[in-house]
Amino acid sequence: MNTRPPDNLSLQSVLNEDEFRSLQALDSCAVANAVERFHVQLRNEGHTVDELTCHFPEMPPVLGYAMTLKVRSGAPPTKGKVFFENTDWWSALQAVPSPRILVIQDMDRTPGAGALVGDVHAAILQALGCVGVVTNGAVRDLPRIRPRGFQMYSRNLSVSHAYSHLIHIGGAVQVGGLEIVPGDLLHGDLHGIVRVPKEVASRIPATVAALRQKEDEIIAYCQSPGFTLDGLRGLLAGE
Repeated sequence: MNTRPPDNLSLQSVLNEDEFRSLQALDSCAVANAVERFHVQLRNEGHTVDELTCHFPEMPPVLGYAMTLKVRSGAPPTKGKVFFENTDWWSALQAVPSPRILVIQDMDRTPGAGALVGDVHAAILQALGCVGVVTNGAVRDLPRIRPRGFQMYSRNLSVSHAYSHLIHIGGAVQVGGLEIVPGDLLHGDLHGIVRVPKEVASRIPATVAALRQKEDEIIAYCQSPGFTLDGLRGLLAGE
């Protein structure tokens, strides 16, 4: 698992509208490739690596600022209310820049005993400016949610809420092998989730364009009648 200190700027939006749209239009693999070029983190950090399913892979990429929760679902809460009766965290969610992505860590020994987000709560989250949810637990009601354009990532599906309840609002969570704190900029598509470092976020689209130009040259050369190993080595040496 990745570990890192809290980001003091985590609750500040870092992209203007044009920069945001340009970054959102990219696929997550291209974003990850571009991040590597800036050497701001190790290459095995900053993206999901454990099993998470993107339930609507046909959807365009999502981009948003993270809000985090920790929950349990395998047993009744020792005090307080179940997840769907507790609304205190909505104010914390709206303190994060929009659009928002809710990231939920299920703290049970075996996560996913109950579905943390279903049809009704997906509608609530959309009304609160969320474009998706990411959890190591469960979700449900996929056919009813799919037409809304609300993306969902989870470890599994469950037919029941079980005893889903909040145990912590905000702070660092671990989902899919990735550490996420409130305000982190997340980019996701069918391949997974990338945490985009804020110091380079506005430079990612231009970097992707340059990388794709080089990749297109290599692909075109591999498909050309004049292909040779020496020629390929020469192209790769100039990368």
